Amino acid sequence: MAQLSLKKPIIFFDIESTGTDHAKDRIIDLAMVKLMPDGTRMSMTKRVNPGMPIPPASTAIHGISDEDVKDAPVFKMVAHDIYEWMKGCDLAGYNSNKFDIPMLAEEFLRVDIHVDFTDRHMIDVQQIFFKMEARTLAAAYKFYCNKLLENAHSAEADTLATIEILEAQLDRYNDLGLEVKQLHDFTSGEPMVDYARRMVMKDGHPIFNFGKYKGQRVEDVFNREPQYYDWMMQADFSLHTKQKISEILNQMKLKKLTGKA
Repeated sequence: MAQLSLKKPIIFFDIESTGTDHAKDRIIDLAMVKLMPDGTRMSMTKRVNPGMPIPPASTAIHGISDEDVKDAPVFKMVAHDIYEWMKGCDLAGYNSNKFDIPMLAEEFLRVDIHVDFTDRHMIDVQQIFFKMEARTLAAAYKFYCNKLLENAHSAEADTLATIEILEAQLDRYNDLGLEVKQLHDFTSGEPMVDYARRMVMKDGHPIFNFGKYKGQRVEDVFNREPQYYDWMMQADFSLHTKQKISEILNQMKLKKLTGKA
């Protein structure tokens, strides 16, 4: 079976949460498996009290209820351990670029841990599947591994299944390559500015990726309509999105000051 060519550790992880809104919802279960360059594996799992009721619709998906998390620690109590365990590692998961990584980053920011995953390679196994076959996780597991996914929507089961799927994909698609960077490039799409992908990079400039200004440069919009920044800061966007638009606005102000000097 083909194996990833690792120059540094990579963490496969999966999150179960109260919902899918990065700004409003919270993590309740986190499972991580760290693959080392020498082939060894380490794992970490955390059950978390989200500090809010778990909607019945979410419980129906992952089977985790308020009773299951009532004695679990809140995220702030485990955040430092998770952050340290993830240091220096690339990241991978199933739909991780759009869901798990933004959700985890948002939880870190809420407890004043300022993560920056932009220097990591990120492999989204779902994107390989969608680009090659287009199915769900359970179907991917059946298609690539010829196994039924037991305990689907258990963070640990989904994480382990994702590793097996990627290994099978590497066997099936020889042109994917075994280097993490190759898989990062294949699965990441347009370079993101914020984890929620409200902004992406194009021709060296951040552009809006949503709403009435989709496709327009952020700087152009803020120059033309400064109140749009204020609206975004007051609206229900993720903390990371607000952090990034603030960085862009501060860079714009610095350019103006420098130009006057």
